[in-house]
Amino acid sequence: MRQATTILTIDTTRQGLVDVTDKIARWTRDQRLTEGLLTVFCRHTSASLLIQENAAPEVRTDLEAYFARIAPESREYLHDDEGPDDMPAHLRTALTQVQLSIPLIDGRLALGTWQGIYLFEHRRRPHRRTLALHLIGV
Repeated sequence: MRQATTILTIDTTRQGLVDVTDKIARWTRDQRLTEGLLTVFCRHTSASLLIQENAAPEVRTDLEAYFARIAPESREYLHDDEGPDDMPAHLRTALTQVQLSIPLIDGRLALGTWQGIYLFEHRRRPHRRTLALHLIGV
């Protein structure tokens, strides 16, 4: 049994879904394990992770619009230390997830045909986000 860890840095440019599948898959392949489990952990409270459709861009557009409706910017929040998108970003993170577990089978992530791994940036301005990766296997 072997383990490997790393920190990936992702620079975001705006609110929305950022496809990080290739970066994660490349690092995973470089570890040369054939069977195991990859954990991806987002180290932030205003960004999250999703496994989602990677073919139709409308899916990402609709998801972003949906989260804007259910956790809108508002002056009614008590917490607005970093601006009007601060508390909605925390709500959107609470409604999604900050950790994913993905099986490694035959040296490849066991994602479905139309699945991609996305960092969901919930803040409007650019951020430097970090993802902790942990791979365990043989």
